[in-house]
Amino acid sequence: MRLRTIGAAALCAAAATAQAGDAKTITFTTKSEEAARQAQEAVRRIETFQQAAQIQEAAKKAIAADPDFAWGHYLLAAATFPPPQAKPEHDKALELAAKASPAEQKYLAAMKLNREQKGKEALEAFKQLRVEYPDERLVYMMIGQLSLNQGLFEDAQKAFEKAIALDGSTPRAYAFIGNAYMLQGDYAKARAQYDAALSKRAPGTAPGGVFYPRSLSYLYEGNVDQALAGLQAFLGEYKQNKLDANFPEVFIWNSIARINLENNRLEAAMKAYEEGFKSVPGSTLSDNDKKVWEGRLHHGKGRTLARMGKHEEAWKEAETIKKMIDEGGEEGKQYVPAYHYMAGYVKLEAGDAKAAVEHLKQSDLNDPFHKLLLARAYEKTGDKAAAKKAYEEILAFKTNNLERALAYPEAKKKLASL
Repeated sequence: MRLRTIGAAALCAAAATAQAGDAKTITFTTKSEEAARQAQEAVRRIETFQQAAQIQEAAKKAIAADPDFAWGHYLLAAATFPPPQAKPEHDKALELAAKASPAEQKYLAAMKLNREQKGKEALEAFKQLRVEYPDERLVYMMIGQLSLNQGLFEDAQKAFEKAIALDGSTPRAYAFIGNAYMLQGDYAKARAQYDAALSKRAPGTAPGGVFYPRSLSYLYEGNVDQALAGLQAFLGEYKQNKLDANFPEVFIWNSIARINLENNRLEAAMKAYEEGFKSVPGSTLSDNDKKVWEGRLHHGKGRTLARMGKHEEAWKEAETIKKMIDEGGEEGKQYVPAYHYMAGYVKLEAGDAKAAVEHLKQSDLNDPFHKLLLARAYEKTGDKAAAKKAYEEILAFKTNNLERALAYPEAKKKLASL
């Protein structure tokens, strides 16, 4: 994984070379060899699906070596979540880009379009960069991702294949090709790419960006046991490699629980929710994050109780969630859609489809599984037109995640019968 970097003193000479038509990769401008080395390491960690904290570590070292390194600030922003917390670093990168190479300026400007949800404009900007810098792997990776997000699967695959031709030593491009096949419904080909990605993983890593979609490929096919086996394997690797001490394995347990829950394996679902939360109290998560995971435990238990037919107990869990959100004040408001998702779920299981519709319309309808519940509720009320529209919208989702894997097969089957 090579990045072309250049000191400020040599920038004019590099510009002359570019004008002569010899420069086919992007110059990332820094006065420090150590900054360049750490930036290259940050990119390697991104490409090998390492944890955000590990990427941040390398990016911070790059910035420490050269505080004026625009690319270093961008890399730190790229590994910072949630997005609002990354804004100062993005802003700093754009400010410092004025002193950077023209190519670096164009790259960061294209990334700005992407952050502003201007996907089509960003894609065109990266395509222009491809013309100017045909050997720059980073550009092909972004063209691939943006094409994938827009459902341009053939374009995405070609871009990722070019990235692999330039450097096929890391797993990320293979996994993205797998995602393209997955979104087209070719699950066997997707798994072949995920297997290729796993063969490229760095020692001591358990790339969720490979283990997760590989498991979901079986879920799309209705093979629940294989899907769960894949996540159990991921859980074992995650724990064995002691990955990200700041983030316990609860998120894997919750995925296992959800798959069990939605396939009517209710005792296993409840056990997985409870087992997963055991990793939270002793972790280094903040008190606020621990509270969020406690809320997710109540959420999962409530939905499981609802499926068990224990409707009063389930509603008490919904009331607990509502109380936690109310007590959270302004910070808690972001979780209101999650409450309506749970309340709608419980009402639907209790047979009150009309109340379920009212709650689910206030859930996160950018989540295909929330939309699936709303479609089910519409059907129960007799509103087949609204149900059909919701099912169609589920099939249009292009995000390769657990929510889509849980919703897509049912939506596709329902559309065939409506």
